[in-house]
Amino acid sequence: MTTSIHSVNIDDFDAVLFDLDGVLTPTAEVHQRAWRRMFIDYLLSRGIAEPYTDSDYFDYIDGRPRYDGVRSFLASRDITLPEGSSSDPTDADTICGLGNRKNAVFAAVLETEGVTPYPGSVAFLDHLATTGTRVAVVSSSRNATAVLAAAGLADRFEVVVDGVVAAAERLAGKPSPQTFLFAAQQLEVSADRAVVVEDALSGVEAGYAGDFGLVIGVDRGVGADRLVQAGADLVVADLSELVTT
Repeated sequence: MTTSIHSVNIDDFDAVLFDLDGVLTPTAEVHQRAWRRMFIDYLLSRGIAEPYTDSDYFDYIDGRPRYDGVRSFLASRDITLPEGSSSDPTDADTICGLGNRKNAVFAAVLETEGVTPYPGSVAFLDHLATTGTRVAVVSSSRNATAVLAAAGLADRFEVVVDGVVAAAERLAGKPSPQTFLFAAQQLEVSADRAVVVEDALSGVEAGYAGDFGLVIGVDRGVGADRLVQAGADLVVADLSELVTT
């Protein structure tokens, strides 16, 4: 059973841990376009008739570390590739090569188009700043620092746990709760005193698995019912809804 927004007081918690893409910035849309372009071309090159669809993004890729997303999607099509390494060129027919190919597309779009944060998310961050609530970004992306800088949010967060940090600390990616738990630890806050804010099913599952005090799902297209099924205590369409609670 979900929590009513009217019964939630975020100020009762010590920290809020935000996913980045799709929660703070609309870069999830850029990621979706980059994944779609890369996988459609790849499937065509292999003569595979079953097309890549938006549901594939939500089911197999959204919220996961990049190479995990590649691996998960390919498994759904019974495709097995060698792992390769993070230094693989973008034309390599490996898990890492495909992941690097997608990232090159994403980086090009980010550089040319930039990114503007969701106004409601900025309003929510402004509110948290007035209450002294500690905040962190927990993202599977290795581009988190660049995205935060492009969005003008880099100075808002004292802790950023992204794909680079996760690899260095040997933390399992979402849906494992390890990255969220590590961020809470860096803020010196216990999980039950922290809120997780996610738009991806894998991220909500991570918040639920970590026994956090509150898991908020932001419905940017995956569907409120699916976020609740994954473990969200509360679902909102926009974080501005939390400013008026």
